[in-house]
Amino acid sequence: MEETYLDPFLETLGRQALEQIQLKKLQLMLKPILRGNAFYQNKLGQAGLARPEDLRSLSDLYRLPFTTKSELSADQAAQPPYGSNLTFPREAYIRIHNTSGTTGDPLRCLDTPKSWDWWARCWATVYRAAGVTPRDRIFFAFSFGPFIGFWAAYDGARLIGSLAIPGGGMSSFQRIRAIVTNEITVLVCTPTYALHLAEVAEQEGVDISQSSVQTTIHAGEPGAGIPSTRQRIETAWGARCFDHAGATEVGAWGFECQAQAGLHVNEGEFIVEVIDPVTGTHAHAGELVLTNLGRTGMPVIRYRTGDRVALSTTDCECGRTYWRLDGGVAGRVDDVLIVRGINVFPSAVENVVRRFTEVGEFAVDVDRQSQLDTMEVRIEVRAAAPEAVAAAVAKEIREALGLRVSVQPVPFGVLPRFDLKSRRFTDHRKAGSPAQ
Repeated sequence: MEETYLDPFLETLGRQALEQIQLKKLQLMLKPILRGNAFYQNKLGQAGLARPEDLRSLSDLYRLPFTTKSELSADQAAQPPYGSNLTFPREAYIRIHNTSGTTGDPLRCLDTPKSWDWWARCWATVYRAAGVTPRDRIFFAFSFGPFIGFWAAYDGARLIGSLAIPGGGMSSFQRIRAIVTNEITVLVCTPTYALHLAEVAEQEGVDISQSSVQTTIHAGEPGAGIPSTRQRIETAWGARCFDHAGATEVGAWGFECQAQAGLHVNEGEFIVEVIDPVTGTHAHAGELVLTNLGRTGMPVIRYRTGDRVALSTTDCECGRTYWRLDGGVAGRVDDVLIVRGINVFPSAVENVVRRFTEVGEFAVDVDRQSQLDTMEVRIEVRAAAPEAVAAAVAKEIREALGLRVSVQPVPFGVLPRFDLKSRRFTDHRKAGSPAQ
């Protein structure tokens, strides 16, 4: 298999040596944090950590308290605008980005020049694992607003020497034309938007599967890790689809290698844990917890990401010793919809719907009528017999989830499209509940 490492030594290191490097990086990061970061001075001090040397092993780290998004949000609300999780004076910071705000008020996250370089290196790891080289031309189908999105990915392209073409301020058709005109080889966007771009190309008479695009890299939602969605993207673009994961408050922490046997955690830059979301104890499957090792200016230590994952510690065909997440990020811990006593995960519904090539976009509404939970799936169908397609989708969902749902065909193009994270699921049983 072609070598696609950014740092071959670190990425193939034995577990014991890797953990020693992680511990040393954490200790070095803690020196300025314990000296100047009021948030973690208080938080870690209450846990009995006064000096970096008090962490003698990763086992000591696991005894420290978790950090949560609600905690960081409350801190910024109490000490606006940026809170007390700042290790350096404000003039040391050069960039600010907001979280997407899908699970509460957006967080404002700041980076120093050093931590922004760290972000770019993390993205360089993503690119190399996907086989991207200086010969590639990367197109970013992204609006480039305050959400961090693919800003760091844009700078990461510079580190590996690839040509970066921004797609901000363009319509979807203009982006298609830019992809064709510039002979783009790598597309970077959300999985939902990749499918929408392919749809626009088809409407405009452009066979995008015959373009120069060879690789697509996706983040922002679980789609690229869902088998049927991945297959649809690869068929539409005639390219190989790679998953990636990151978060504004954490960093670009996950990447997919050539073996595509799960999502590697970039353990050279992050310490990974998986916990039972209820008990907080370590588990094989549950909630992902991360500690970043290069964002000293605004760090997160034992951060509960809210992502639902399953950890794999077996060797990977690619030769990396970094642990992997089977199937990538399956969704959010709190995004499960309980319908008539059955746990319904949005990713499971999407995996069924995307198997049907006649179906374009879809939307799911959960409600309660006469004390009975109902679930309706609306699907855009391009077929002569849309009712038959809807019946087939309903049958597949019933067999996959053990739940009878109403599936209704709607005219093609009536459901919303999304440049960033999709909002296909709405639980009307919760007052003011946003779509997921």
